[in-house]
Amino acid sequence: MPAEGGPSLLLGHGASGTAASMRPWVTELALHGVRAHALDLPKSNNQRAVGVFRSALEEWSGAAVGGHSYGGRMASLLAAEEPVSALVLLSYPLHRPGHPDELRTEHWPSIECPVLLLSGDRDPFAKVDLLRRELGSLRDAELVVYPGLGHGVLPVRADAAARIAAFLLSRA
Repeated sequence: MPAEGGPSLLLGHGASGTAASMRPWVTELALHGVRAHALDLPKSNNQRAVGVFRSALEEWSGAAVGGHSYGGRMASLLAAEEPVSALVLLSYPLHRPGHPDELRTEHWPSIECPVLLLSGDRDPFAKVDLLRRELGSLRDAELVVYPGLGHGVLPVRADAAARIAAFLLSRA
């Protein structure tokens, strides 16, 4: 159950992670006034993973949703199906490595909430030029690109958490 004050954010983990692997984000975001909660997502079924976000929103009403890689993609699928306050995507898996022609954005035009994307410029899952191009299919999106980073922005989590907090507060 969220505590009073500050924005809330439900976070999903990457395909090789767990809720515990999102602990550094929960801790860092708390330093910036964001009440984050990490979710354990089933990895073999997108509908069930989206359902975990949906169920968590019953308890964390009004929370933003997001996550790292797979978790962010699952949060974005939910945001395409129903209204959420905001969407935070950490290293969104735009395409499989080596397959930039197979984009995972068909649902983006249905997303109506503000979206913050944070990505490394060397992420094999998201060529930055394609990511910038695809932003046009989102109604309200901001992209932050970190030079020299691959698939994960944990090395710059202090800056990323500050940007997430500012983004959520500006949309509150």
